[in-house]
Amino acid sequence: MRKGPLCLMLVTLSIVAPVHGEEAAPGSNSTPLSLSAGSQIAELQQRLKVSEQQREELNKQLQSADAERESAQLSRLRQENQRLKLQLKEALASSPLPRLLTDQQQWFVTGGGVALLALLCGIFASGASRKRRQWLN
Repeated sequence: MRKGPLCLMLVTLSIVAPVHGEEAAPGSNSTPLSLSAGSQIAELQQRLKVSEQQREELNKQLQSADAERESAQLSRLRQENQRLKLQLKEALASSPLPRLLTDQQQWFVTGGGVALLALLCGIFASGASRKRRQWLN
């Protein structure tokens, strides 16, 4: 394609396009664009302030509701804690004596007693004199 008609077409389009864009409809507002934009900005800023105030109020309500719920839960937990402390004191008071041995120590003593009993039974069952004769042979 040749450069001449291409340049002519571009120049024609660049002149015609802005003319169509600037046409105003008959009977339309003759308010300049900057004034209407300024009023819209002022209105939007006002709405923003109102929205922020509402958001702050809602946040305060939410925090107060959370605080009330937490305080109710905290008081319930304190009551339960007091009740459990009383139960512990009653249980400790009702037990006769503290245990002398732990479970592990009890099992050790029981095992030692069984081993000693088995040793005595073995000695009495076989007889001491018979063992001495067997060793001498």
